[in-house]
Amino acid sequence: MALDPVTFRSVLGRFASGITVVTTRDDAGRDHGLTVSAFCSLSLEPPMVLICVDRTASLHPVLLAAPAFAVSILSAGQESLSRRFAEPDAELRFEEVGFTRGPSGAALIDDALAHLECRVVQRIDGGDHTIFMAEVEWTDVHAERPLLYYRGGYAQLER
Repeated sequence: MALDPVTFRSVLGRFASGITVVTTRDDAGRDHGLTVSAFCSLSLEPPMVLICVDRTASLHPVLLAAPAFAVSILSAGQESLSRRFAEPDAELRFEEVGFTRGPSGAALIDDALAHLECRVVQRIDGGDHTIFMAEVEWTDVHAERPLLYYRGGYAQLER
């Protein structure tokens, strides 16, 4: 029995997830970034994460060629950044966005909850997405609350 995409999306929407912005640089040194909610830990030894990126996303061809990427885990006050990096117009994503460069040179979004710098170790086809498995080489964390996505909208964790 095949699931229709609307039902499947509705079911998956019941899983609250954090929001990240994944960034990398191309061979010409241009910054690229995208809002990604399909992010998770993969391994503690060695430290690894994975991200899933739609093949039609503007970041996809850049990630296919990039040896590394950075992940900024967004904090509660960064909903507008999440929306900006999810917009189809990739040219405006970094306009007036504060960031620093991590050790690899990738953009790390200011005021994020945490940052990870990752070296790609494997790329796997996964339906209409590519799964990028990466070893984490550097991190930092900040004392903030997370931005969450739940049932098609943004939410904040109150603790």
